[in-house]
Amino acid sequence: MSGPLGSLGPLTDSTLSLLAHGYAWAPDLRRAHDGAPLVRTRLMGRPAALLHGPEAVAFFYDEEHAQRHGALPASVLDTLFGRGAVHTLDGTAHRVRKQMFTSLLMSPQRVADLTARVESAWRDAVTGWEGRSVVLFDEVATLLARAVCDWSGLPVPEEAAREIAEDCVAMVDGFATPGPRHIKARRARRRQEQGLARVVTDVRALGSHAAGGGGFGRSGHSAPAGSPLEVVALHREPDGTLLDPHTAAVELLNIIRPTVAIAWFAVFAAHALHRHPGHREQLVEGGPAQARAFAHEVRRFYPFVPFLGALAARDLTFADTEIAAGTLLLLDVYGHHHDPELWERPYHFDPRRFLDREPGRDELIPQGAGDAHTGHRCPGEDITVSLLTTLAPALAALEADVPQQDLSIPLSRIPTRPHSGFVIDCAHQSRSRSATRFQPQA
Repeated sequence: MSGPLGSLGPLTDSTLSLLAHGYAWAPDLRRAHDGAPLVRTRLMGRPAALLHGPEAVAFFYDEEHAQRHGALPASVLDTLFGRGAVHTLDGTAHRVRKQMFTSLLMSPQRVADLTARVESAWRDAVTGWEGRSVVLFDEVATLLARAVCDWSGLPVPEEAAREIAEDCVAMVDGFATPGPRHIKARRARRRQEQGLARVVTDVRALGSHAAGGGGFGRSGHSAPAGSPLEVVALHREPDGTLLDPHTAAVELLNIIRPTVAIAWFAVFAAHALHRHPGHREQLVEGGPAQARAFAHEVRRFYPFVPFLGALAARDLTFADTEIAAGTLLLLDVYGHHHDPELWERPYHFDPRRFLDREPGRDELIPQGAGDAHTGHRCPGEDITVSLLTTLAPALAALEADVPQQDLSIPLSRIPTRPHSGFVIDCAHQSRSRSATRFQPQA
């Protein structure tokens, strides 16, 4: 057994390598160590353990092994998740806050309601694309923002929805990179938190009155009973106290922002349909099972989450290596989804691998593993799958020209997406199942 990780001598710091190589960092680091299930390194000066494989997934999601409090750097809290978010909690505090999210995001009726709103927003958006050129990523982010705000009890007009979408995209886009993107992400989060905090204050003070008519922060309508807005605003912690307005705003954003982030998966789905046009008719003709398999394969194949982090809750042992308490634990997500030991032809896009089965709980982990009700798996995964299952056939039935553009997806950038955002011209929804779709322009 090797010495305890965390009490060893100097290790090479991988921070600059991570910034340079992005999604390839973890697989490259493991390759340099003969594919070991645990690789010792440092990130931002902290001792870290990169974990890989099915055993690593179970190990990482055991609450006796990993804690989230203190694991996320301030730069991530101030951009992606927000300070005081459920992602930073452990034990009873996490379970009580998580139950609020599962009641909102995992109810089949609520998922179906949001999906219907997105379908309606898609139809409205496509009507507006006729005769012009649009960036698909931006347009899908906006329609998702409008739908999720309406669903949450915060209906906003189109202009405000676009501003909210831009801020939510900025939060995701800038969390992992220093420089202008990161500064933009911080400003976006601060702006949206301040507006939502005012909404929460209004709901409590004025008997369920909230923001409306132009963005967050202006009173104007009632929060529907049982809506996410009302549930979060009136949520009580284990000690019986209400969330402070800032934390309540953080958690409302942790409903809105991840829904807007489904735009990444949607544009990946468009990319897959453009690169593999044979899947179009399968999606249009194949029904829900085909669409769900396609959605799962998009989530597996395309790069979204590079890895997940936590702290060793105590002195541990994994893969015959001792890990000191407080060591940063990193679960290799991108490498997990492209491991030939776990997936047949992992770099081949093939929805058939999910056509006759649902992936195992700890097999497909783009939004975490374990039990979403009690653990740290994202409770919004059902929403992601439902919306992507709906949007994929709609994309397949979209008649549009795809002009020459840079559709490369750089792995060095976290998060990444097609460089151009996927530009389409003169789009409209096909009424004919046999229509030609996604026509490249000469």
